[in-house]
Amino acid sequence: MSDDPRLDVIAVGAHPDDIEIGCGGTLARLVQLGYSVGMVDLTDGEPTPLSSGPEERLREAAAARIALGVQHRTTLELPNRRLFDSHEARLALATVFRQHRPRLVIGLAGRTPMASPDHWQAAQIIDAAVFYSRLSKWEDQFAGWPPHRIERQLYYHLSFEPAGETFGWPMVQDISDTLTRKMDSIRCYASQFPPGKAHVLTRIEAMALTVGQAAGFAAGERFWSMQSWGTADLVEASLPAKAT
Repeated sequence: MSDDPRLDVIAVGAHPDDIEIGCGGTLARLVQLGYSVGMVDLTDGEPTPLSSGPEERLREAAAARIALGVQHRTTLELPNRRLFDSHEARLALATVFRQHRPRLVIGLAGRTPMASPDHWQAAQIIDAAVFYSRLSKWEDQFAGWPPHRIERQLYYHLSFEPAGETFGWPMVQDISDTLTRKMDSIRCYASQFPPGKAHVLTRIEAMALTVGQAAGFAAGERFWSMQSWGTADLVEASLPAKAT
């Protein structure tokens, strides 16, 4: 990301490919709707078994961003496998929020048992950074960037199962028109999803189809808010969604 473009939405993941798996279709859809969107990876995701190193992983992340049509992406210099919710990590992410002043932040939620503990640490870092972003009389901690109040924070789970844990207030975003972009962006990570892991891509796509069709869409992604949702038109909000 450059230093100052205003973004409507920033999505955050622990590693390159987290965001694509969790909400890539939604980001592509938001770009279609005219919103400016950014992605922040807290780490470069390396080392991993089949990647040659950070340079390869960053090339894959750049290709995935283009596949989604997202305008901006940045990788913070926090350590993969040793990611912890620290003051320094909170400041690093909150500085990005202050620079780009998003209205909405989308981040990881919950633990991923038998997968990377970085995901849980990332969730805590994101929560704290959303709070730190708005604190006044602390500009010296954020390279002089002024406070910024984020209007809404949503969460995505890294889950491949149709019925996830109960968490906050759920909603589904229609990604019928952008499921292909989502899957193309994940395939950019050839080092993480070689032919022997084709079944993982099948599960990701199946999850999107299941979630979407339960809400009346061809495909969808589920999000949660810790704040309740409201509507000014109860009839329109309660009617079944129209499939696209």
